[in-house]
Amino acid sequence: MRLKRATWLMPLMLFWASAARAEYIVLQSGVRLHVTGYQLLGDKYRLQLQGGWMDVSTADVVKIEPEEVFAPIPLPPVAAPAPAAPAANQPPYHEMVLAAATRYGVDAELISSVMEVESHFNPKAISAKNARGLMQLLPETAARLGVKDIFDPQENIDAGTHYLHNLLQLYNNDLTLALAAYNAGPDNVHKYGRVPPFAETVSYVKNVKRRYQKNKSTPATKTTAPPASPTAPSSSQTAPAGQGTTPQ
Repeated sequence: MRLKRATWLMPLMLFWASAARAEYIVLQSGVRLHVTGYQLLGDKYRLQLQGGWMDVSTADVVKIEPEEVFAPIPLPPVAAPAPAAPAANQPPYHEMVLAAATRYGVDAELISSVMEVESHFNPKAISAKNARGLMQLLPETAARLGVKDIFDPQENIDAGTHYLHNLLQLYNNDLTLALAAYNAGPDNVHKYGRVPPFAETVSYVKNVKRRYQKNKSTPATKTTAPPASPTAPSSSQTAPAGQGTTPQ
């Protein structure tokens, strides 16, 4: 079968394949040529192939077939990445602890250790002496440090770290005395000149220091904050006795 030029075709009329799709030229021999464009020039087609041109007699062309164009299959929506799982042994409220550690120059592991012993990471904890939240702040101490919501984890951690920073400065970075004052109050430490002989306070200091050493020896949680800057905020007052007590 030969392709005859339609009567409506004018001599030397140019035919161009759409730029958006290619076509196939089917020859008498059965060969199908994949072309990206063609021209009708008298009794021949000038075919544009990849890499050049080719002339073919119109008598050898059986038909011109459009290349099948398939609508692209829409890709499934990309699911939002799942939140990254916390690293092994990562303590609760890690990011808030790091922020407070950086602000006040207190070791992040020390903050987490105090928090664990004080409240067991329970933001709603209330002790028998009315100390509240993660860092077990007394309401009057929290108010003095600018806390609006004592049970808000970020506010509680920030204020508790601020207070711990003040105690470390007060006792020239003597961790034992600073922890004793956090639990029993600076007045009692001043009264005895050492860790007050209260069973709860003695046990508290030992537990925090033991937890602190364990945290420091765990690589996954070793994130020490930089030293305190001279401009780190400080409170002009210390908390009353019995600041930190284990919640009931």
